[in-house]
Amino acid sequence: MKAILLAGGKGTRLRPLTIHTPKPIVPIFDRAFLHYQIDLLKQVPEIDEVILSLNYQPRRIEEIFGDGGGTGVRIRYVVEPAPLGTGGAIRYAAQGVSDTIVVFNGDVMTSVDVHRVVQMHRERGAMATIVLTPVDDPAAYGLVETDPDGAVKRFLEKPSADEITCDTINAGIYVLETDTFDRIPKDVSYSIERGYFPSLIERGEPFFAYVDRGYWIDIGTPEKYVQVHRDMFDGKFPAGSLAGADLTQPIVAPDARIDDGARLEPACFVDSGAHIKAGAVIGRYSVIGRGAVVEEHAQVNGSIIWPNTRLGEHAVIENAILGRNCHVGRNCLVREGAVLGNKTLLTDYTKT
Repeated sequence: MKAILLAGGKGTRLRPLTIHTPKPIVPIFDRAFLHYQIDLLKQVPEIDEVILSLNYQPRRIEEIFGDGGGTGVRIRYVVEPAPLGTGGAIRYAAQGVSDTIVVFNGDVMTSVDVHRVVQMHRERGAMATIVLTPVDDPAAYGLVETDPDGAVKRFLEKPSADEITCDTINAGIYVLETDTFDRIPKDVSYSIERGYFPSLIERGEPFFAYVDRGYWIDIGTPEKYVQVHRDMFDGKFPAGSLAGADLTQPIVAPDARIDDGARLEPACFVDSGAHIKAGAVIGRYSVIGRGAVVEEHAQVNGSIIWPNTRLGEHAVIENAILGRNCHVGRNCLVREGAVLGNKTLLTDYTKT
């Protein structure tokens, strides 16, 4: 059995962070985002290979994951010749595969039990199974309506108030049978949501929904990227380095350097090789990346600092995201909501 991760997007909503860092490898704490999806797929013992469907900066992703030896599952790479949409990318990546396939959209963090989804798919004899997640504001999304037996009836794009009959949306996780892929046109952009799924409904083929009410978030915007870190700090999605951690204490890598007089306020995270100097304050919900340096009396509040960034003396970073290898000068102020791309240089006393 194979899995396909649709990881070819350019991550435009996360720019400037994704100009030099493809979205699949943006760090969530100390791990590339795709690691969390691969961990979920490893729940399914039958999956013997994960296929990464790539388009944007594929070498950067391959440099991190290689053949999958460090993840516990074999990884293969397929690079789209051009953007093919969700349906086209799935068909292109599935060439030569005849078994059931699990598909993940490349921006979903979730606690779904993938093994159970696959079991239900097989128990129902489904041609396709889609995972749905409930939302608080159904009018803001395209909804997926099912019958009492769980069969998918229709897709509603941004419904009006009187059209809302459910609160479930597409969670971006599918189990599909490859013998249905002949209806997906080759080598053209094609949407699985707007083309393939409606074709199953029109033909009356067995197409079921698995409603998961556990954790789910699309990390594709700066706001959601920050939110997933805060949710993990709050214990809503224990995974990676935070799984089993005491969240009432600062989480500090064994080889991080914390000088006397520095103050760390839980919950916060300091990665390997980082150096927090005397008088510096690392506030709640802050993440200090690998090899980052926080100079004397600098303050980091609710912010995510990527690896190898240096914050100067008395700098203040408030609820912001700073990319890799940034240099923030002395007495700088980075205000709430700021997003600085890799290698940004702020000279002393700059205010953003």
